[in-house]
Amino acid sequence: MTPRRRRLLFVGLGLAAVSTATALVLNALNSNLMFFYSPTQVQAGEAPRQGAFRLGGLVEAGSLQRGADGLDLQFTVTDGARSIPVRYRGLLPDLFREGKGVIVAGRLQERAVFTATEVLAKHDENYMPPEAAAALAKANDQPGGAPR
Repeated sequence: MTPRRRRLLFVGLGLAAVSTATALVLNALNSNLMFFYSPTQVQAGEAPRQGAFRLGGLVEAGSLQRGADGLDLQFTVTDGARSIPVRYRGLLPDLFREGKGVIVAGRLQERAVFTATEVLAKHDENYMPPEAAAALAKANDQPGGAPR
C-alpha cells in the first residue's frame, strides 16, 4: 500500500469516527429534550400525547389535595385561560404554594390528567438576596440616596 493510499485510509477512518460520534451525541441530546407547554397549548393538542414534556403555569388556588399518606398529591395548573389537573407522588419543593408559579415534568394520561414525575416551584421574579435588599434600603435611607 502506497503512503498516499494509507493517508487517505486514515483520513477516511477519522471522518467516519467523527461522524459516528456526532450522530451518537445528537441522538442522546434529542432523546433527553423536553419541551415546555402551557395548559392552553396542551388542550389545543400541541403537546405530545405519548412523550414526556413540561407543563407550566400557576397552581390554582384551592386545588391542592393531599392523600392520606401526604405523598399522593393532586392540584390544578392554570395559565388563566385553561386548567390541567396534575397528579404527583413525592415531596414538594419548599417554594410550592397555591397561586404561585410551577413547572411539572411528566406525561399526559387518559382523560387529560397530567402525571408528574418532577415538580419545580418558581421563585418570585423580583427576588433579591437579603444582603442586597438591606444595602438598597440603607442607601435609600441616607440623604442623597436613590429615590424610592
